[in-house]
Amino acid sequence: MTVTAPGLAALNSATKYPSIPTYHRLDPRNGGLLEEPADFTGDVLLTEKVDGTNGRIVLLPDGDYFIGSREELLHAKGDRVHNPALGIVEELRPQADRLQPGDARGLITVFYLEVYGRKIGGAAKQYTGGSGVGHRLFDVAFLRTEDLDRSVEQISSWRDGGGQEFGDEADLQRIAASEDIPLVPRVATVPGDLLPASVDGMAALLAGRLPATRVALDDGAGGTPEGIVLRTTDRSVIAKARFQDYARTLKRRARG
Repeated sequence: MTVTAPGLAALNSATKYPSIPTYHRLDPRNGGLLEEPADFTGDVLLTEKVDGTNGRIVLLPDGDYFIGSREELLHAKGDRVHNPALGIVEELRPQADRLQPGDARGLITVFYLEVYGRKIGGAAKQYTGGSGVGHRLFDVAFLRTEDLDRSVEQISSWRDGGGQEFGDEADLQRIAASEDIPLVPRVATVPGDLLPASVDGMAALLAGRLPATRVALDDGAGGTPEGIVLRTTDRSVIAKARFQDYARTLKRRARG
């Protein structure tokens, strides 16, 4: 599959990761959390939200691949493009080189990974006391080549409207096992109707379920986690809950 310059722009746009909403809706006035939780039904998987930088590996049906950050493509197989931003390419290229070429259905597979550790973001010291760097798979999507046969503006609208086809938990487990990619930690599975409705309740759940990060890279890591991601096993509903959002909201309420 040959990717031209316009095609590269389309591929970049089509494979960007969408924003995940917060479990409790954010107050647009002050950024605090409102007592308006997301609506989950059925089993809800809780995974650790790792605080690093988003990376992606875009695997084409013919085995060619691209590595990107959240916003741009940084590298193409064979060193055709190389941008060392944030150490993403350095960390993900060995993983990309091990991927099995091609998809039996002729689809483009997009691996979304959190790259974290050494000098990556303000929370780097929570994961390493030295120079450790790691990556964890947190999502996967599948695209058809015809999804790229539109303008970048049309693709952006399609993406923002939920056009991307994401894998479910079974897909993630299968791909992680077959490609030997570490997943973000699975913290617990909770029935949706037992999730806390209140801000206080979710703060307590965070503290109880994830008292320390499960992806520390060495003994010198600070160990403070960022939060959790909640998702139905079919990924039809997904939300995030971050410790700092709940701490900030409760502190503001305590001040009156």
